[in-house]
Amino acid sequence: MLNKNLCKLKTDQSGVSVTEFGLISPALVVMLLGTMDAGHMLYMRTIVDGAIQEVARDSGLEDGQILAKQEAIDARIAQQIRKLHKNADVDISRRYYRNFTQAFNAEAEDFTDSNNNGTCDNGEPFIDANLNEVWDADGADEGQGQAKDVAIVTVTVTYDRLFPMASLIGMPERVSIGANTVLANQPWAEQQQYGAAQTRNCDD
Repeated sequence: MLNKNLCKLKTDQSGVSVTEFGLISPALVVMLLGTMDAGHMLYMRTIVDGAIQEVARDSGLEDGQILAKQEAIDARIAQQIRKLHKNADVDISRRYYRNFTQAFNAEAEDFTDSNNNGTCDNGEPFIDANLNEVWDADGADEGQGQAKDVAIVTVTVTYDRLFPMASLIGMPERVSIGANTVLANQPWAEQQQYGAAQTRNCDD
């Protein structure tokens, strides 16, 4: 009788599916969560790409040079992005050039690099071409600019991942998505011109 029961037990397949599922379910769950997280990240990037075009177009209009208008545009865009992730940090910045060539080259203002560190500091003299009284590593000026100026708008969105599984596979817990675009402001007036460049000292 005992031998008969042992033989039955050896050939019994009951519960095998549950055991197998228990073995593969952790990997399956991680894969599903990772796929959902990647899908959300791609969708967020699509929204950011669309948002930055809206920011650039609206900011390039005549009233887009007004700081209050820019803040209203930024707030509206941030609200759209936070519909996908309510705790997302949204940073929108603007810098402008005189033309597309300068924007493409993004060259630093000329300076005498006495200490060879690639940065204008320690009172080193530089050519203030845009007359904003600071050395610009990209040659641009802060803000949206005026009529016909070329603005580079950058949107950076940082948020926590949807699922707390990134650290299990060596990925950061926070995602950072950035996008930028270059558009010329509308020609509602003649483009303002800079005066003669001046020599200044960094840290003045």
